[in-house]
Amino acid sequence: MKSVKFGLLLAIAAVALLPVVASAADMTVVFADPAWTGDQIPEGQHCKKFGGNAATPPLTVSGMPAGANAIVVEFNDKSYNKLSRDGGHGKVGFLVPDGETEVTLIAVPGGTDALPGGTWLVKKNRAKGAWRSDGYLPPCSGGQRNTYAADVIAVVVDLATMEVQEELAETTIKLGKY
Repeated sequence: MKSVKFGLLLAIAAVALLPVVASAADMTVVFADPAWTGDQIPEGQHCKKFGGNAATPPLTVSGMPAGANAIVVEFNDKSYNKLSRDGGHGKVGFLVPDGETEVTLIAVPGGTDALPGGTWLVKKNRAKGAWRSDGYLPPCSGGQRNTYAADVIAVVVDLATMEVQEELAETTIKLGKY
């Protein structure tokens, strides 16, 4: 009986140590920063309204489909209907070097539309009033335990206009609760 309990405990511990992974077909997404676990939003990675100074989580995307030249990440608050889909907290684009099937997306600062090279604001967040900010809006529920997620989409963009021409693959990763 003791060996069965011990084996069960080892199996549970092994599952707890697995990285948080989201996948669609062959495309997978994992956090590139160990502070992000998918459970709780890391300390300070929330909006300025509640004292944070956040950025998007760095993500590693692998198994991107042939032809993808960018990744668009749509940030959503799944607990708040008005910002729960279609990039309610903003959409950020990341260029992918030609032929790459794996890329690590850098952290992009929240609350601004001035983004680092190789990234662009596809669509600003839809927050209103005291929650309004330019660009990506970091988790901003004030610690009410809202669930945040990101839809990660491999796309083809027109490099002259930065307009999405085609979506090739999509998956979702849970960012955590705040």
